[in-house]
Amino acid sequence: MPLLARSVQTPLHIDVRRGAVSDLGAILADGRISAGGDVAVVVGPGQGEKIAELIRPSLKSADVYTTVGGTLDAAIELGAKLRSRSYDAVVAIGGGKTVDTAKYAATRYALPMVSVATSLANDGVASPVASLVNDGIKGSYGVHIPIAVIVDLDFVENGPERINRSGIGDVISNISALADWELAREVRGEPVDGLAASLARMGAEAVLNMPGDMTDDAFVTVLAEALISSGLAMAVCGSSRPSSGGCHEIMHATDSLFPDTASHGELAGMGALFCTFLRGDERRFGEMSDCLARHQLPRTPADVGLDVEQFVQIVEFAPRTRPDRYTILEHLAMTPEEIRRKLADYVDAVAKR
Repeated sequence: MPLLARSVQTPLHIDVRRGAVSDLGAILADGRISAGGDVAVVVGPGQGEKIAELIRPSLKSADVYTTVGGTLDAAIELGAKLRSRSYDAVVAIGGGKTVDTAKYAATRYALPMVSVATSLANDGVASPVASLVNDGIKGSYGVHIPIAVIVDLDFVENGPERINRSGIGDVISNISALADWELAREVRGEPVDGLAASLARMGAEAVLNMPGDMTDDAFVTVLAEALISSGLAMAVCGSSRPSSGGCHEIMHATDSLFPDTASHGELAGMGALFCTFLRGDERRFGEMSDCLARHQLPRTPADVGLDVEQFVQIVEFAPRTRPDRYTILEHLAMTPEEIRRKLADYVDAVAKR
């Protein structure tokens, strides 16, 4: 993916709590976000439309646009609509596809963007990356980070449990991504941004060791804050390096070769566990495996319906998804037979946890 615009600017407003959406009107009245209250509200199907109706009385001059699909074409089409009048800001309400579509469209026309997340599926809620499908292939596009991020736990609670749980996999994959970054420094002399690494690691460690589950407000709050920290880490260093290594190469390869196998976070978590096993880091492997199992997330290819030969194809193809990255996959450069042997050992190791 292209380098992102390097920026250490954090969002003007971050709000993670129950009832946060009720204050959206007041937040948008902040002159730094919307001087005149002229905003475009972008919603997806489901809860986004419900929230738009709730806030409509306080956003009388707002226009509401619906987007679906999470494609590059949808983002370009939305961008054309945003040019129909002069807006102070774009407010995206919904899940990852809706937020990413709005981020791309807002960036295209240099409009500030507010992210109102109704799910915690991945770190896109606050990241400088939009994942969009183009010609059937999901790609990553550099965008501006949201100027404000709102996560209302009431709406997250009402969302699909499996989607919200998958955010756990995306967060803890940072641990593997950071290990890959360190490997690239040791082998290729690649510079590591300490602040970005700290932000990414802090959220991952918090979720990894936090008791509770998605029924516990304290845990969900930590997860939301960790996803936001992960997005900020990418903005700080100007690339997705702190949160994307061999784990995400496996995720992108799966999406390319076997679409709709599982969600972003589910595949990232499984990929991170496999990469950690390849490094021989037994302590981290145990911690991550236990966390994924505790939250009912997939750990082996079979858990997401992939057989051995399919996963061998995925791991062999994975480095091609990010040619500029150096990870444990590039470092080992395994042959198909070596991948099969490692996978067999990996499945045995997971079974023993």
